[in-house]
Amino acid sequence: MVIKTDITEMFGIKHPIVAAPMGPFYTTDLTIAVSEAGGMGVLSHTNLFGKDSLTELKKNMEYVVEHTDKPFGFNIRTGRMQMDAKILCQKIPRFILKNPKIREQCLYALTSAGSSKLIKTKAWQALKESGSNIKHFHVAPALWLADKCVASNVDGMVVTGGEGGGHQSYEKISTLVLLQQVKQKYPDFPVIACGGFATGEGIAAALAIGAGAVAMGSRFIASQESEFHQTYKDIVPSGKATDTVLVTGFLGPIRLWKNKYSLHHGLVANKEEKMAEESKMSLEDLIKDGKHYEMTYHGDIEDGAVLLGQSIGLIPSIDKVPDIIDTLVKGAEKRLKAAASMVE
Repeated sequence: MVIKTDITEMFGIKHPIVAAPMGPFYTTDLTIAVSEAGGMGVLSHTNLFGKDSLTELKKNMEYVVEHTDKPFGFNIRTGRMQMDAKILCQKIPRFILKNPKIREQCLYALTSAGSSKLIKTKAWQALKESGSNIKHFHVAPALWLADKCVASNVDGMVVTGGEGGGHQSYEKISTLVLLQQVKQKYPDFPVIACGGFATGEGIAAALAIGAGAVAMGSRFIASQESEFHQTYKDIVPSGKATDTVLVTGFLGPIRLWKNKYSLHHGLVANKEEKMAEESKMSLEDLIKDGKHYEMTYHGDIEDGAVLLGQSIGLIPSIDKVPDIIDTLVKGAEKRLKAAASMVE
């Protein structure tokens, strides 16, 4: 049995499963593994250790097409504090355009944590007009942001609720509620659901509501192929849904694992408070905070910023990506069949 949706048809992927972007960490090997297993692998926006994010993303794209012929995507964080966003939005489409193999395989451009319009450059338009089948999705963690996505003519959106790890909205709406809101208002708009998914049952629920695929981060962190440090991965199987907390991050609210670092952070209530906080931060403050992500990459899970979602309470083990996807798909198929049998 194969689960066919508007998203699997749009990208030519076998399964309605997408890897969530997990910047600033590297996800190159993970991208290859997810794409090879029939899902959509996604390269993160990476700028660890003071490295140039443009150079890193180009290098990672070249590496991916050397190791798989399957579709893949990439993420650019477009928040106002993300100083490299504009140059990435200008130069990455141009880079893809000049590389035939990358242009053929790179089909998913995901912007997040800022404006969906930033990528609408002349280079992006030229890429689209070249015959590329690339689609632009933007992350919408609130209904009003979904409205902005539709108004900006994106090809689809990733609807992400507060359960997920990483950047979130100030509204703290659950994926279940937000997904229903978006599908009520935009029933025919392509949607990928994200936040709180790690089982076949969860995927079936999202598809039944109207999502065309599900994006997952924590489930793929706990994979053998991911580049995350083993001490980071080892948190997941014993983790509980209550082991994460929302705090103020670089771009806004962010969900982290509870440790020494996150429990010493507060949570601003709204965008205005966040902007006021930003105005007091120096470049040294930003660099110092960024070091905590580098600590995590090296395995320091006490003082590092450890991005994980509430779904860690659903993940029993660290497994190979093909086995993860196979288990998820079989579980979703079983639940969807059972649900269909209730209708007479």
